[in-house]
Amino acid sequence: MKEIKAIVQPFMLAKVVDALKQIEGLPGMTVDTDVQGFGRSLASGARDKITLDAIEYAKKAKLEIVVPDELADQVVQTILQHAHTGNPGDGKIFVIDVQQSYRIRTGESGADAL
Repeated sequence: MKEIKAIVQPFMLAKVVDALKQIEGLPGMTVDTDVQGFGRSLASGARDKITLDAIEYAKKAKLEIVVPDELADQVVQTILQHAHTGNPGDGKIFVIDVQQSYRIRTGESGADAL
């Protein structure tokens, strides 16, 4: 299993989520629309900036998706395609190995818990 974390521009979120929902077998996702951060450009060109403790942060949206290994590349490619604007601040994608998962309601584990 892989966890895919993506940080994207908030104005691209609906487009990305709509595209991800088309992937057959996608077990679901968690979306946080209230995250802030900065990258190499330190949010200098960001559309929506937030200043906290004299540091400027850009508003971002975060997606967290855990998928079977065989879906990971398709999910990453979908995010890359639909979150891309070509401008600084488009975001990042991280792919992390997941050793185990559990569904709290049923006690299922592994891929069955997705």
